[in-house]
Parts: sequence; C-alpha cells; structure tokens
Amino acid sequence: MPAARFLVGGKVQGVFFRASTRERALDLGLRGRATNLADGGVEVIAEGDAAALDALEAWLHHGPPAARVESVVREAWTGAVNDGFVTG
Repeated sequence: MPAARFLVGGKVQGVFFRASTRERALDLGLRGRATNLADGGVEVIAEGDAAALDALEAWLHHGPPAARVESVVREAWTGAVNDGFVTG
C-alpha cells in the first residue's frame, strides 16, 4: 500500500492542524500520524489508497480555517506506519 510523508510549513501549530488532519485522514480511510516539528511545521505520515493520499495532500495545502499553510512537501515513505491515525 502506498505511503507518503508530508512536511507542512507556515502557521500550522496551535491552530488544531494535527487534530483536523487526523479527522480528514480517517475520513479518507488513511492511517498514520501527525507530529509537530521543532521548526514550527507539522510532519504527516499517511498510508492508504493513492487517491486518498492525493486528497489528503490537497487538503493539507489549506488545512483548518485558522491555519496559514505556506508550503507542503511530499515524499515517498517506506518506514513504519501507525495503526489508526495518531497525533503527537
């Protein structure tokens, strides 16, 4: 099953970005995680259907209403992926 790592930059911490990402990912049938980074960004690891990954990526470009996304970088992911979808 395909997996991807997304690095999201901008005002994405303190705006319910991780929780909103979790809700969107679960709605899309994806599993993985969303984690705050020390640089103020958020890392999202997701695995599932390729079309669902594309839909998540499109959503990440704007995120929840209070977010101000400046960048989204996508790369292939071959590491472990959590069951369900967790935030941390």
